[in-house]
Amino acid sequence: MDRWEEFLIDLSNRVIEGYPLSKEEALNILRTPDEYIALLVYCAQKVNHRFHQKDKIEFCSIINAKSGACSEDCRFCAQSKFYKTPINVYPLVPKEEIVEGAYRAVEFGANRYCVVLSGKSATSEEIEKIKQSVEEVKRVEKLPINVCVSAGTLDEESLKKLKEAGVKRVNHNLEASKNFFPKIVSTHSWEDRYETIKRIKKVGLSTCCGGIFGMGESEEDRVDLALTYRELEVDSIPLNFLMPIEGTPLEKAPGVSPLEALKIIAMFRLTNPRAELRLCGGREQTLRDFYGMAVLMTNAMMVGGYLTRAGRDIKKDYQLLKDLKLERLQAVLE
Repeated sequence: MDRWEEFLIDLSNRVIEGYPLSKEEALNILRTPDEYIALLVYCAQKVNHRFHQKDKIEFCSIINAKSGACSEDCRFCAQSKFYKTPINVYPLVPKEEIVEGAYRAVEFGANRYCVVLSGKSATSEEIEKIKQSVEEVKRVEKLPINVCVSAGTLDEESLKKLKEAGVKRVNHNLEASKNFFPKIVSTHSWEDRYETIKRIKKVGLSTCCGGIFGMGESEEDRVDLALTYRELEVDSIPLNFLMPIEGTPLEKAPGVSPLEALKIIAMFRLTNPRAELRLCGGREQTLRDFYGMAVLMTNAMMVGGYLTRAGRDIKKDYQLLKDLKLERLQAVLE
């Protein structure tokens, strides 16, 4: 057994035993030579099976409930008012459309449905409309779907209202490390988002917090983000790979290669063994023929499209599950 084989096997065994990886060990995962990628995926899969159901995968779906005209200048985002991008711009959609989106998510086979709003923070009026929509989905229609919300830097009062309506989980992505964040956003701080995650936890809601990779961040930035999420003990981590959008400052960003993406996923799996890992934006374009290997290390995938971009054909996702002998996680209301 050579040095890299010994390192990866020993590392995964120690993670299973409860050992928290150091920053240097996490960096070494990202620096694993390409010829060891199959072993790295196996080790990450072994950890995944130890802490999660090994024969299940979850589908989640989103609705872009309020699009564009955002006051923030996130350099990766098509919805910022600062950039000219080919998207539709509209205010918060009516309750009926949000409920219709929940029905569509159920048809896709999703276990979770997230109502997403553009903007730094939802207004009190928007929170009230979302609350009514969630109550319609949960208590009137009684749909077999768990509803999540992503609505910016919310205060405790707003979070409590969402919780009362039946929301169990709130999405709020840091997107990048504290060090790299100022290079992609200037209109709000990393600390603003960090404190929001703490408020989400404080009111008793589940946390879904992810990142985008391929924006020009360093390996150290990727590890720092993973370790921040470990510190916060987030419940779910969506992994997104930049889909460069014409008109944004990152339209010519470097992105990541398929093997690089697999190493990022494995690093997040080994640093956050108990968190759900979700394959989200950019999964198809970045992973390409290696997508099945990524699924072996993760717990969920976003289906039915993203905020401003189309997603993968749902039939291909169902075929992949069949090929990997995985079962779709059925909606169990929380």
